Amino acid sequence: MTRFSEEDRERIRADLIEAGHDLFARYGFDRTRVSDVTDAAGIGTSTFYQFFDSKEALYLAVLIAERERLFETLEAEVDAAETPREEAETILRTTLGQVRSNPLIRRLFVDGEIRRIDEQLNGTSYDDARGADGDVATGGCGGGESDGGEHTAFDRVLPQPDEWVERGETRIDDPEVIRGLVRSLLFVTQARETPVVPAGTYDEVEEALIETVVAGLFADS
Repeated sequence: MTRFSEEDRERIRADLIEAGHDLFARYGFDRTRVSDVTDAAGIGTSTFYQFFDSKEALYLAVLIAERERLFETLEAEVDAAETPREEAETILRTTLGQVRSNPLIRRLFVDGEIRRIDEQLNGTSYDDARGADGDVATGGCGGGESDGGEHTAFDRVLPQPDEWVERGETRIDDPEVIRGLVRSLLFVTQARETPVVPAGTYDEVEEALIETVVAGLFADS
């Protein structure tokens, strides 16, 4: 087995995640082979298994990395909002836009890919999948509702509902319901280019939906 320096390990792991990101986004999980990833990263297939136990483990790392990118984007966008209404509009527009334009984000939150991979990796929770140094290990990642009532993966990007409710700014007094409302709205993107929404009107429908939800949520503020 080839021994790598810590610097080399970090570089190779990053190369594998980047290659996996591009291939999984283009072809999906099932059509991407480990050899495709290693060819793109310029390493041997045997070396791959020094970094990830399986293709599923790499996919998990790619999904988590993509989720972190979404967190960073949302945090930057929401920081610029001046009112709770603007925060809510920003959250909805940003997440809906990401789901529409980014196949990995769509698979993560709409298609439930992270739960499927989690089950294949024996259901290890996201926190358990992180090593002592904070890196994602080769275990699973909890992406859905847990039996213990813990927050879902999506809640990390939605701390604002707790603040809105605490300040009495929303008509709904349960932050979990607000988070569920936002999560459910992501599924509207599946109606794009289908008979459900008349041809050429999806953008207007999505915008009207955002405005209506936000107006109703903060009607009493």
